[in-house]
Amino acid sequence: MSHQDLSITAKLINGGVAGLVGVTCVFPIDLAKTRLQNQHGKAMYKGMTDCLMKTARAEGFLGMYRGAAVNLTLVTPEKAIKLAANDFFRQLLMEDGLQRNLKMEMLAGCGAGMCQVVVTCPMEMLKIQLQDAGRVAIRHQGSASAPSSSRSYTTGSAPTHKRPSATLIAWELLRTQGVAGLYKGLGATLLRDIPFSIIYFPLFANLNMLGFHELTGKASFAHSFMSGCVAGSTAAVTVTPLDVLKTRIQTLKKGQGEDIYSGITDCARKLWIQEGPSAFMKGAGCRALVIAPLFGIAQGVYFIGIGERILKCFE
Repeated sequence: MSHQDLSITAKLINGGVAGLVGVTCVFPIDLAKTRLQNQHGKAMYKGMTDCLMKTARAEGFLGMYRGAAVNLTLVTPEKAIKLAANDFFRQLLMEDGLQRNLKMEMLAGCGAGMCQVVVTCPMEMLKIQLQDAGRVAIRHQGSASAPSSSRSYTTGSAPTHKRPSATLIAWELLRTQGVAGLYKGLGATLLRDIPFSIIYFPLFANLNMLGFHELTGKASFAHSFMSGCVAGSTAAVTVTPLDVLKTRIQTLKKGQGEDIYSGITDCARKLWIQEGPSAFMKGAGCRALVIAPLFGIAQGVYFIGIGERILKCFE
């Protein structure tokens, strides 16, 4: 196994470990984000803590991890694709590797964002349905089971308390809409992930360079962790409006009186008119809180080199 292969395998292991640890830590906050973004006004949840408390009360501790299985299964390939693609594009675009060129870094980030969508889009599509199920169920109880316009994702006339599962939703989507069903909101996902990557990767690289040690040849762990957090939360908050649109577009089962959107512009227009400009920042705090540790952990795992250490054991 050449050094090149080794480093790629190590990278994939690192990405996977980082993804799994990260998702486990912050999933409940991500669930709160989805629900806050989907509610109109402040009808059910006042904010993140309120949402988490109510969810825990109504659906138990594990209710906060609804949809986590999808994420845990797919986060490894997603992170792997993103990190590998970013590296690949960086090596491609920067011949000598060391010379920093912001435009090229942004291009690399852009490429990484585009590659990653292959996994991200269906993953988030399924995750959002599962995360939002509890919120919609409560809204439907409130409105005494008025007939829902969209077909509910339960088999036959079973009561809506039957918890949807990822495989069930995926199967249903594939059956009714084909592969395209899983890629609903692809445009919105690209619109969110590409700007995110364009902001995140160069910002991280440059923040990280500030802590560069001549002796070790890299920044300290704490510095990298902080750089990851700062770059991650900055990028996350910046693209929140796009994330809100994406969440709304990808949510299949709407609560009572919630709009169905024909596309990104339609969604943006209705959101602006009905809920005002502030609606575009729904869940921004949650996003910052989710993304910062996620990326911090990822950078940390990378710098400790868990993948390399695991591979050493097999040599």
